[in-house]
Amino acid sequence: MTTLAADSTIRLITLDPGHFHAALVQKAMYPQVSPEVHVYAPGGEDLTAHLQRIQGYNSRAENPTRWVETVYSGPDFLDRMGQEKAGNVVVISGNNRQKTEYIQKAVAAGLNVLADKPMTITAEGFEQLRQTFDLARQKKVLLYDIMTERYEATIAMQRELARMPELFGSLEAGTPENPGVVMESVHHYYFKQVSGNPLIRPAWFFDARQQGEAIPDVGTHLVDLVQWQCFPERVLDWRKDIKVTSARHWPTRLTRTQFKQVTGLDDFPEFLKSEVGPDGVLQVQQNGEVAYTICGVHAKVTALWNYEALPNGKDTHYALLRGTRPTS
Repeated sequence: MTTLAADSTIRLITLDPGHFHAALVQKAMYPQVSPEVHVYAPGGEDLTAHLQRIQGYNSRAENPTRWVETVYSGPDFLDRMGQEKAGNVVVISGNNRQKTEYIQKAVAAGLNVLADKPMTITAEGFEQLRQTFDLARQKKVLLYDIMTERYEATIAMQRELARMPELFGSLEAGTPENPGVVMESVHHYYFKQVSGNPLIRPAWFFDARQQGEAIPDVGTHLVDLVQWQCFPERVLDWRKDIKVTSARHWPTRLTRTQFKQVTGLDDFPEFLKSEVGPDGVLQVQQNGEVAYTICGVHAKVTALWNYEALPNGKDTHYALLRGTRPTS
């Protein structure tokens, strides 16, 4: 039994929204979701941008939404959320440096959590998150990541094809040089449009210490898909079933002109100055690749963040599962 089972109406709480995913949860209305949403945040540009996105949904000409945002803004916003419990599902999508703490505080208050990836970006945060999942079981609340890639049609189709032994055979283990599973995501992550409008990024987004890198971020989708497509019926133990064999990361380079285009700021803030090279270009350390074995199968996931797409270009997703059946 969960909180949601006791109350079939979903009442959203938005906690310190700093990423556009927080607004995308409200892109459409749903019969089981209350139109009143309580927002708790410290104030500032992130909150303003979030409310503008919601207002954009409410005022659009086609299928406008009718969200009513009740906002509390102040330094005690986190404690206030836990005390008031104005809803039953907390949406958390923002600065990832604080996200694990936010998740834990929401669960401790007996609230369900819907968080975007990554739920954590540090080894210390991973341990805290493990404890929080245990706490969620004790509190009988749900703690979910927003794993939207599972619902993409071609990904679901690949999963079903791989489960047909007469067509696919069985999954090959592969080798480190020729893995049995390969996943690659290319995001044109910095300069892009969302809901028809150019996306303005907060400056902290370009700091790996606050945003994290591509592997714990978009790479979370890839790792999830490897497990979901290849071992759909198996409960995995990360201590025994997963072994990382290699990993590397490298930067995307942003000029001051590009940085201004996506943030509106004339110069890099002080917390990014250590990442600026002698040529004056910001080294955004957020591309990555990880090779590992999962239940003895060699897998490799790669997450790339480019500045912007070529004309008419889009984000791409590449997925390869090697089966034992011959292709000819």
